[in-house]
Amino acid sequence: MSIQHARPADTYVPTYFLGSVGAGGLAVTFFMYLMFWVKHPDKPVPVFEDIAAAFATGSPLLQAAIVVAAIGIAAFAVLNIKGLIWNLSQLSKFKRTESYHKLRNSNGETTLLAAPLAVAMSINAAFIVGLVFVPQLWSIVEYLFPMALGAFALTGIWALRLIGDFLGRVLSKGGLFDVTAHNSFAQMLPAFALAMVAVGLSAPAAMSHTPATVATALVLSTAFGTAALIYTALAVVTAFNSMLHYGTAKEAAPTLLIIVPLMTVLGIMVLRQDHGLHTTFDAHTSAADTMMFLARLLSVQLVFLGLGLTVLRRQGYFADFVFGGKTSAGSYALVCPGVALSVMLHFFVNKGLVAAGAITKYDATYWALTAVALIAQFAMVALVIRLNRQHFGSHASQAVPAE
Repeated sequence: MSIQHARPADTYVPTYFLGSVGAGGLAVTFFMYLMFWVKHPDKPVPVFEDIAAAFATGSPLLQAAIVVAAIGIAAFAVLNIKGLIWNLSQLSKFKRTESYHKLRNSNGETTLLAAPLAVAMSINAAFIVGLVFVPQLWSIVEYLFPMALGAFALTGIWALRLIGDFLGRVLSKGGLFDVTAHNSFAQMLPAFALAMVAVGLSAPAAMSHTPATVATALVLSTAFGTAALIYTALAVVTAFNSMLHYGTAKEAAPTLLIIVPLMTVLGIMVLRQDHGLHTTFDAHTSAADTMMFLARLLSVQLVFLGLGLTVLRRQGYFADFVFGGKTSAGSYALVCPGVALSVMLHFFVNKGLVAAGAITKYDATYWALTAVALIAQFAMVALVIRLNRQHFGSHASQAVPAE
């Protein structure tokens, strides 16, 4: 007899794409240090030159923050791309199995939307890597924006085709959608994918100085963002009805938190659109309006965070699937909410409270609120490390007959 060390990840499901998404999101959390602590005059985001100047002239604390940010961005961007490549390879193999054909004829068909979601996240992360590590990138950025719009548009079309396949199948005939298995927010994954495409499409609206590019970004991001909201409304209402009847599916319980990253992604989309409308089309939003907008989004996040954590605790999810011996690819859905909450807090504190004059930047209140964002961020770093060990390390020993 020989001993084979099996990994949980060897039993592949498309939900593993969320591991790549979470890593990309963590790269964004480290970029928040640079976004709000490094001065970047005349530009909406800090670039290599701004970061180098801040490191050369800044205080030791700022220098330390820049080093941590650069290491964090680089490490999690690598993990993001590594996870994306692995998942695309595994998905290609998975499509040749009977399990794939069963998936395509079940409620779980929508888990395939994790693929375009991950690709959109990786495009966003790649742009951040370029801003931080590539000198003189800003001098050619206007040429990159049409390419970015094209990449996100193609990813969005891919997502729409997958959604069309699913809805076309279940809506054309009755009885093809299992309502008893709709007792989670798993059907929110298509909305999350559309929202990730939308926030990527909105980036040129905030950064470009070419009116045609800004207008294109505004229209396309609005279209995908609106589609995400419509899908969200339908999925949430129908899922709640099923959960009230059958309870929440334990392995899918982390999806109850998916509203948290959705609010962050769509919130950043709106902020980017507002900036583009202001700089290019002379539209104006007051700092107080932005503060209240972010406060409402944060409130929605806290409501669903409380709901999700209550259910997860009652079901003993963390004891079983995070700290215990059981594994579920759906555990990676826990990373995105923590990442999204961290990012939203940074925006709420800096673009909301500080910009409106409610608090002073770098005072005690500022750091107390920012500390919550940092705690959420590093809790998710620890969670990713834990989940990767669980799913990609040798998890169990199985006796296999010798040939």
